[in-house]
Amino acid sequence: MKRLLSIELQKIWKNKASRVLTLTYFVLLSFIALIASVKFDIGPFKFHFAEMGIFNFPFIWHFNTYVAAWLKFFLAIVIVSMMANEYSYGTLKQNLIDGLSKKEFILSKFLTVALFSFCSTVFVFVMSLLLGLIFSSYTEFGIIFTDLEYLLAFFVKLTCFFTFCLFLGILVKRSAFALGFLLVWSIIEGIIAGLLKFQVFPDSDIYTRIMQFFPLEAMSNLIVEPFTRLSLIKTIGTQMGVENVKDYDVHPLSILIALGWTFLFVYFSYKILKNRDL
Repeated sequence: MKRLLSIELQKIWKNKASRVLTLTYFVLLSFIALIASVKFDIGPFKFHFAEMGIFNFPFIWHFNTYVAAWLKFFLAIVIVSMMANEYSYGTLKQNLIDGLSKKEFILSKFLTVALFSFCSTVFVFVMSLLLGLIFSSYTEFGIIFTDLEYLLAFFVKLTCFFTFCLFLGILVKRSAFALGFLLVWSIIEGIIAGLLKFQVFPDSDIYTRIMQFFPLEAMSNLIVEPFTRLSLIKTIGTQMGVENVKDYDVHPLSILIALGWTFLFVYFSYKILKNRDL
């Protein structure tokens, strides 16, 4: 496994575009800390994000993992490019000639994906812990390490998304088309969700039970938006007569569905590669 991972990391590091995108991704992750310094002064209204409680434990785990997850598209480009380059530069065929089996090839890609997800999770954990210790109003040990399941959800979300990108990269062979297919699929899921919600089940929440099994929706359900949890937003909602009944928890079913898609993406990636004439 170490040998397989070493091969993939060397490929990424020796590719300038992949190297720059990977470094940019982790730099942008660190920029979440800059939110603490953002202030808005609009007449008598003054907003200081750090004072709104977004860096309070345990809310910070929810907030930072949600925001950090949006940056996953940088690594998505690296992953689909990594696969496209295998075909463009002939390294896939050369690896197989050198004795690497197709199963080992897919395993090496999956290990790389898992490593990216793990490093991202550790990075967000350390950054959130430091920001929380600096800005949080609550620093009791029990409170600090509450809601760490958001980190697990973050890791699963990234792994599932990256294996989806890996699958598309193998299926389409071209990075631009793979990313385009990802966009098209998100639109397809949106259309299906709209039809189920407004046409098929207009007076029921059955559509949400169906949509939770679609890949992108399954990933999205792992970490729901955290902003309406803020006391300021709740107060505004209460004044407007809007009752917030959203469920913010990380549910085991959501994790199992995402893990199921992860397995399927890896499995079908292998099946496509196994049956394809290289």
